[in-house]
This record gives sequence, C-alpha cells and structure tokens, in this order.
Amino acid sequence: MKRSFLLAICLSAAAAFAGAYDISDFTAKDAVSSDNQIFADNGGSPLSTATVDQATNVPAGNIVLRQKFSHESGINVYQLYMGTKGDVSSLTALGIPGGTAYSDVIKAKFYERRGMKPGDDLEKVYFDGKSVYVPGLTTAIAVVKGVPVELKAEAPATTEAAASDAPKKVCEDEFDMSCDDDIDTYKNKSNVDVSGDLSNTNSRADARDYSAAAAAQDVKDRFGIADEVRFWSAVALSAVAAGSAVIGVLQQKKSSEANDANKKLKDLQDVVDKKIVTACRDFSNPDACINYFKTTNNPQAFSAENWTYAQLQNRIKTNNDTRDSYAMGRNIWFGVTAISLTTAIVLFAW
Repeated sequence: MKRSFLLAICLSAAAAFAGAYDISDFTAKDAVSSDNQIFADNGGSPLSTATVDQATNVPAGNIVLRQKFSHESGINVYQLYMGTKGDVSSLTALGIPGGTAYSDVIKAKFYERRGMKPGDDLEKVYFDGKSVYVPGLTTAIAVVKGVPVELKAEAPATTEAAASDAPKKVCEDEFDMSCDDDIDTYKNKSNVDVSGDLSNTNSRADARDYSAAAAAQDVKDRFGIADEVRFWSAVALSAVAAGSAVIGVLQQKKSSEANDANKKLKDLQDVVDKKIVTACRDFSNPDACINYFKTTNNPQAFSAENWTYAQLQNRIKTNNDTRDSYAMGRNIWFGVTAISLTTAIVLFAW
C-alpha cells in the first residue's frame, strides 16, 4: 500500500512537470491581423481562430499561426489563427520525426535549444499540416508529452547522385585555373546566387548563421553543465523530496501511536502501583512487599486489565524503543526532504 502510494506521488510529480511543457488549451481572446508576409494580404482584417483539428489538417493554400501571449500575471495563453498562405521563403520547413503525431506537436511548446525553462518557449510557430515553421530557426526543440523532440530542416531533393555519374573533366595542365574542379563545383552550386536576388541569398546566409549559432550552443551544452541536466536533476530531486516527506509523515504517525500507547500503559501502571502500596502498608517490611509485587510475573499478583506491574514495565520499555526508532526514522527522512528540496530549488533557479 505504501509503495503504491509513493509511486503515485512520484508519477504525479513527473506528470506535473511534463505538463508544464504542454499547451492544454487555446483560450486567448486577442485579435491578430495578417501584418506580415507569411500571410497573404487580406486588407488588415483579423485572422480567424482555428482548432487543433483544423491546424492538423490545414486546407491547401492556408497556414496556421500559433501565437503566445504573455500577461502581466505571469500566465501565458495561446491561440491558433488561420489565414491565406503568403510568402514563406524566409522560413525553413522543419520535418516531424516518425512516430510523432502532428496534433501532439501543435500542443507542444517550442524552444531554441534543450533544457530551457517551460515559460521561455517561442512566441510564434507556423503549421501547414505537413511541416512546422519557426521564424529565424533552422532547428527547434518541441517537448512532446514531456519528451524533447528535435525538429530539423527537411532535406531538399538534390542532384548529387546524377552529378557523380557525370564524366570528370580531364586536365592536361595542372596549373590551368580554368580546369580546377573545385572552382567548377562552386560555380555550379545551386545555392550560390549569381542572378542578383539578394533577398534569397541573405535568407540562406541567415540560415547558415543560425546553424552555426546552434552548433556553438550545442558545444557549450555538451562541455558545460547543460540546462537540461540541471532541470531534470531538479525534477528527480523534487520527486525524492516528495517521497521522503511522505515516508517521514508515516514514521511520525507510528511514533505518535507508540507514544499514545505508552500513556495508557502508564495510567494502568499507576493503578497497579496504588493497589500494591495499599496492600503492603500493613506488612512488617512494606518495601520488600512492594519490591516483590513490582518484579514478580505471577499472574495472581496485583494487576489492571490482566497486566501485572512487571509486565507493564516491560511493555512500556518496548514502546519507548519503538517510539524512538520511528522518531529517528522521521528525522532522517525529513532531513532527506530538506536537502533534496533545497538542492532542487537551487537547480531550478540556476
């Protein structure tokens, strides 16, 4: 029974922390207009809200925005908005890993990297029913049902295989720069803009910059103390604190029960003591009489509720040992609670 109760406590704590990374409902009342190029111009009219089902199955030619609104109370609310799809060339399409439901991704919070706090999720995420778009990022972390899932840019179709089958140029003069394979390859790269479309080139350069920044952050997380490690360590310590606190309370309960039993036995001991003193008062050696009746285990001796004085003494000693044992266990488990909780708070605040 106790194990099941402690397991339920730990699972509840884990579920609570996992729930901090989920969006349970979309209740924001704020109106959003298509004021950027992602949505086609609709005359400045507010976008219509959408459901999770609509965001999962977006009609052709539309796109859905998930907007986060931060209130002064510290509570974040979310809403889904659908509109006509505009120019998304500045965004990178992120693929959904196999085995992950698209509807779960819609309700998951997105982050630039692993280990970020629940409230530091991204404000805008776009969905088209197939891919996910996050402004300014080529990779993102979605915490789906408490599990971090990395979304990466979808690999475009390439012609590398066809190029590898093409016959290689044979150069007779090794110093002829016009015959350099590397230069030819660079000239033929599809992602090198030589037509004057600077916006397209800048978009690709930004994507490379974001990738470099993400790689640098990944190195920092791997060789430093990662935020994710600190967070999940704090979660584990919080569960330990909750479990040890429950055990400490149970130990205190047992200690109190032993102490209450002792009080009742001491009342009975006083009753038997009075009987012995009264009976031995007329003897020539009352002290010897009293000592005899207090130490004998003869069932015919003075008793209360079938307990002799000697039996009461032994039982009280046993109860005292039991009470002290549970009290020590209580102190140890409450100490574990204090240490675990303090450490968890430090890790959460770090």
